[in-house]
Amino acid sequence: MAFALPVWLAVQEELLGHGAADCGTPSCFDDFDDEALFQMFHLTRACIAFITDAIRIRMKTVALDQPELSVDAMVMVALNYYAHGVSSSAVLQRLGLSQTDCVVVVISAVSDVIAGMSDQFISFPLTRDARVNVAFKIEKICGIPKVLGVLAPAHFRIRASPYEKNTFRSFVNGLGYTSVVSQIICDSDGNILSVEHCSVGSTFEQEMWESSFKGREIENELHGPYWVIGGKGYHLSKHVLTPVTEPANDKEIRFNEAHTKIHNVMRTTLGSMKRRFRCLMQLGFAQETSLNKKSNIIKACCVLHNIAKKFSVPPPPVAGKIEPLHPGKQHSVPVEIDPEALKARQKLIEVNFSLLTSSQDPPNNNIQEENV
Repeated sequence: MAFALPVWLAVQEELLGHGAADCGTPSCFDDFDDEALFQMFHLTRACIAFITDAIRIRMKTVALDQPELSVDAMVMVALNYYAHGVSSSAVLQRLGLSQTDCVVVVISAVSDVIAGMSDQFISFPLTRDARVNVAFKIEKICGIPKVLGVLAPAHFRIRASPYEKNTFRSFVNGLGYTSVVSQIICDSDGNILSVEHCSVGSTFEQEMWESSFKGREIENELHGPYWVIGGKGYHLSKHVLTPVTEPANDKEIRFNEAHTKIHNVMRTTLGSMKRRFRCLMQLGFAQETSLNKKSNIIKACCVLHNIAKKFSVPPPPVAGKIEPLHPGKQHSVPVEIDPEALKARQKLIEVNFSLLTSSQDPPNNNIQEENV
């Protein structure tokens, strides 16, 4: 879980309490039937009502060129943009808006508010019981014990001007396209536990990890003697568990298969997010010195992803292949591996992967995204 059930229920009670006075007030979402609502926003009516109430509590008056919009209308514009990457003419006409700067201001304002909700709806397991529960679920899937989450760089395509050569090159990632990248940690159910950074696509993930709040917390053992699962772009440490580069025996092969199995949960999670929030497939033009707006949109989608999962809202159907995870940008100069970390990983492999067990079956590479 991204946050404890009692916290979720308390938040829901608070929002419903604050929104009670508005229960009889017509909403612009009422104009859509349930099917049209999902097509327009990729969310259900109950989920949208919860999101709208949460935003209404936090929303401040935003100065617009046109007459002031209701919170419902502003939320409608933003959710429609997140779902499709553009503002649908059906929504704009219904609200009496046109594709103007007004719409950009509305999306920016709502994104800022939702991103500010991340401390409430995106949380790392902080209590002992929460950590034990998260680690137990992960071990049940892959057989690797004491793991708190899956760590990966999440790349989101952007446009950058090729005429500004230095800036353009900074956005080109290891797969050859321009992007911004955020550091994300998720649990075995696909809940986002942490999202940090919005950096140019050429940024090394290890550099993001070392400069991130969560990275420093975990490496300093503020969350206890646990691992996070990391890909080849990260350095093996006492708390980041990477695959064996050149497995020399069956137990190391089995460990790598288990590592791939749980690491694929992140691929599934990001695929689900990008299907529900198609704005993440193309975030538009970006400048290296001004990534705050892109960061807010990414963080807002992570918040909404967790809320949608709490309401059991399925993502839209798969269309085409799921985008692979970024393979990891590695330094050209070989990195010296921490001998203590190497010893710890080897001990884990010896204890847990010397004998084949039912929890170490070959990885299922066709994990259904709806189940994560």
